[in-house]
Amino acid sequence: MGVGFGRLWGAQTVSSLGDGVSHAALPLLALSLTRDPVVLAVVTAAGTLPWVLFGVLGGALVDRWDRRRAMWVTDVARAVLLAVAAVAAALGVLSIALLAAVAFGLGLGGLFFDTAATAYLPDLLGRDTVLLERANARLRGAQTAASGFAGPPAGSALLVVGRAVPLLADAVSFAVSAVLVRSLPAVPRPVPRARESLLRQARAGASYVFGDRLLLGLALRPAVGNVAFLAVETVLALFAHERLGVGALGFGLLLTAEAGGGLVGAGVASVVGRRLGTGLALSCTAAVEGVAVLGLAVAPDAYVAGGALAVCGAGMGATMVLGPSLRQAVVPAGLMGRVASVSRMLAMCAAPFGAFLGGWLAAVYGVRAALCAAGGLLLAMTAVTATMTSNRKVEAALRAVGGGGGTARPAGGRVGERAL
Repeated sequence: MGVGFGRLWGAQTVSSLGDGVSHAALPLLALSLTRDPVVLAVVTAAGTLPWVLFGVLGGALVDRWDRRRAMWVTDVARAVLLAVAAVAAALGVLSIALLAAVAFGLGLGGLFFDTAATAYLPDLLGRDTVLLERANARLRGAQTAASGFAGPPAGSALLVVGRAVPLLADAVSFAVSAVLVRSLPAVPRPVPRARESLLRQARAGASYVFGDRLLLGLALRPAVGNVAFLAVETVLALFAHERLGVGALGFGLLLTAEAGGGLVGAGVASVVGRRLGTGLALSCTAAVEGVAVLGLAVAPDAYVAGGALAVCGAGMGATMVLGPSLRQAVVPAGLMGRVASVSRMLAMCAAPFGAFLGGWLAAVYGVRAALCAAGGLLLAMTAVTATMTSNRKVEAALRAVGGGGGTARPAGGRVGERAL
């Protein structure tokens, strides 16, 4: 798979385990302080704001920096932030404002780490699309297993032990990740154009995405999807407590069901892409997500809700393997950080709107209305972006890279080639 990939895989796995702990603990900590859906939305939205404020510039910085160093320094900073929050929880001074600040800091760290990791991986693997597909499937599978299966139940259980314990556990996971990332092999540092300003480089990255219909379609899917998913995430704890009648442990198990589906989706993504073609596969997974969220909205009990979340997770898991692998294969190395950050920024810009939309709909019309709106939005997005990421456009983009001496292969089951 390449020198150092095992350490990168290990670093992201242990960090994802900590993320899963926090993913279950933070909403429950917020719920212990308030039952107001709009206030709960503040904590959810705070984690996405760094992408809204700094997304494009962050990508430009990553394209200038040593990407390995950016990753481990960010991990150290997040470990310190969570340690401070754990102390506050132990002293009994935790508040919604402090939780929102922690979410914002973790989001800012995620901006730099995720962008750097996305840009570092194709350099580590020599931009081989087959290796990228396998690597992204393994990374996504490990992330899902750690942050979904093991993390949420552990977070719920650790919260029973003490309010500071899950925050401290996540801090330790970031510290371990930093040590592993620090040991990764160095890759050539991108060389920016002489006298080109940071703002101009950032604009170049945005122009590259908006000027390419395929890349724009790949960016719009998670952007619109995040409106829906953040609406769901904002009200899910409240929905589980008030409508399904489950407590903290049950909520953690619901998240685990979603993660289980995600693990299956990541595992079968390559097969689905090869049979249907990458473009059609991405449209199908988006449609599956929409139908599953509608199923969640009408679920009469926790078992049906868990099944709906598992199906939704499967669609998301497959999407998160196919989409990033395709983008990493067709984008030049010198633009990878900016293109990744612009795409992620579009998704994150939409996320606060989704969080507040979910909170408002739940407060005015009830939590089921928020879930129905989210499912309908996902289905509408599928119809709008289907032609932008069609098999024909995917195949043309990969042929262009392959024709230029790259290792990309055409996608699409009908032409008999391996899909991303």
